[in-house]
Formats: sequence, structure tokens, C-alpha cells
Amino acid sequence: MVKKPISDPPACTGNLLAMRDTLETLGGKWKLLILHYLIVREDDSNTFKKMERDIDGISSKMLSKELKDLEANKLIKREEQKTKPIKVEYSITEYGKSTKEIIDILVNWGKKHRINILESYE
Repeated sequence: MVKKPISDPPACTGNLLAMRDTLETLGGKWKLLILHYLIVREDDSNTFKKMERDIDGISSKMLSKELKDLEANKLIKREEQKTKPIKVEYSITEYGKSTKEIIDILVNWGKKHRINILESYE
């Protein structure tokens, strides 16, 4: 007799949905790096070109896409300055700052992981 698979308990299903939402909002190679950049440089003038130069490896097309996604999710703010030519600056929102704890945990884990991997080659 084959047992019917038991479905996930409701709490697990809710947690998986919440995790999926988080990964869709923050996932990918660049979003957390951009958020970290804007948190660390909160008091700077963060223009598109400056971010493109400072975030190693990101293309202008990808930066543009990710900035639009982060703005749509209210994590960053885009402001056009009334200058000629028009200057656009990006900043972290108060809501965006709520990702700092996640980012700090990932940075700390990444440092420990790098040490662990490097030690295995010694």
C-alpha cells in the first residue's frame, strides 16, 4: 500500500511563500549589491554613472533594470535634479534600509565561507 504524500504544514507553506517573495524582490546577482552600495554611501551623490563605475562587473543595461525593480519595490528612490544636463541621483529609502540586517548577515557568512574554503586548500 502506497501512502499518500503529506502536504506541507500551513506554517511551512506560508514561510515558503514569504521566502519566495523575498527572493523575487532581492534575488539575483546585483540587487543586494546595489542596496549595500546605497546604504554604505547614503550621504554621497549616487548617480547612475558613479554606480556603474563602482559596482564591479555590472553592465549599464543590468544596472538600469535592477534600479527600476528596486524603485518599483520602494527600496530606493530616484530623483531627477533640475540641472542641464539632467542629473539623476539614487538613494536608499527608509524601507530599503530594512535590508541592512539581511545584507550584514550575508556579508558575515560570506567572509566565514571564504575563509573556510581557502583553509581547505592549505
